[in-house]
Amino acid sequence: MKTNIIKAENLKKSYGTLEVLKGVDFTVERGEIFALLGSNGAGKTTVVKILSTLLRGDGGSAAICGFDVKRQRRQVKGCISLTGQFAAVDEVLTGRENLILIAKLRHLKNPGKTADNLLSHFELTEAGSRRVRTYSGGMRRRLDISMSLIGDPQILFLDEPTTGLDPEARISVWKEIKQLSENGKTVFLTTQYLEEAEQLADHIAILHEGKIIANGTLAELKKHLPSAKVEYVEKQPTLEEIFLAIIGKKEEN
Repeated sequence: MKTNIIKAENLKKSYGTLEVLKGVDFTVERGEIFALLGSNGAGKTTVVKILSTLLRGDGGSAAICGFDVKRQRRQVKGCISLTGQFAAVDEVLTGRENLILIAKLRHLKNPGKTADNLLSHFELTEAGSRRVRTYSGGMRRRLDISMSLIGDPQILFLDEPTTGLDPEARISVWKEIKQLSENGKTVFLTTQYLEEAEQLADHIAILHEGKIIANGTLAELKKHLPSAKVEYVEKQPTLEEIFLAIIGKKEEN
């Protein structure tokens, strides 16, 4: 039986006269990928900041792992990790040194082994000894996510994790996110990409004008549409499929 690990009730937040959140409600089950979908400025990052104790809401309540985000901030921080929109990595250090630094801050017994295991898991071993400023966008994002896993958090917040990435790098990050869920992590994902939510999420909530206007599985959300009209058309490959096919052929040659 699955249990709720995140619960938000009537969350409200304003900046001056601008009302960003007007009463947001949702729950997230343990071990699932939950996508908060919305356009730029919809308030997705504000929700993440409130849930991760970086920002106080003006009204409502939220609980993480059973702990109140206002009154039990230390306990909340102990069971979460946050990867923001921009990779929080030190470009002067190598990838391995970044991981070791975080492992030491987390007071782990063997920081070097932790770093090597994560580099291997995220296919960054060969790049581990290079300075991060030489990394591609996709490599930086994978390193950023690997740093967030140090300390074995129960919940991983990913705020628009693939923004600015090319198609190949985006699919690589998707693969890692799916793997996290398969390994029992709860992933709270914000995105403005419809395909990203469709590919990854067990549950999707749509945030619009400060409120959740739809919430459910992809199959449940499809019920909001009228019955499909059956037509027989030739399926054309998408640009993304063409791009990846060309890249694959190039690598083979």
